[in-house]
Amino acid sequence: MHTDDTHLNISSRVSIPLSEIELIAVRASGPGGQNVNKVSSAIHLRFSITESSLPDLYKQRLFKLQDKRITRAGVIIIKAQNYRDQEKNRADALERLKYLIQSVATTRKKRIATKPSKASQKRRVDSKKRHGQQKALRRKPFD
Repeated sequence: MHTDDTHLNISSRVSIPLSEIELIAVRASGPGGQNVNKVSSAIHLRFSITESSLPDLYKQRLFKLQDKRITRAGVIIIKAQNYRDQEKNRADALERLKYLIQSVATTRKKRIATKPSKASQKRRVDSKKRHGQQKALRRKPFD
């Protein structure tokens, strides 16, 4: 993970100060024996899109995302509890935030509509006819 002590690097030009990311240690749910009730090893990450120093393009695209981790108020909430170690969960939460933001950074290539070729259309119709004839042979003879 590319983080120094003060920033989470999203790309070569974009980084987020860690002061904008709220990390809260909470108790993990699920199995873990007696340890699960004592140790706060899971991490709740909260990141406000509107109050962040992200470029406007990133903010607009994040708001357009239909992602259940983004609230109506524009706060990204990530719960990391895959590991039993709090530091690993912290790194996992930051990595997941980074991937989410990177996913909106790339612009997708516009799809160019194409038509099937005449030959491929003919092959498709011929195969449909052959299949229909094969099924017709399975039927009982009609008087």
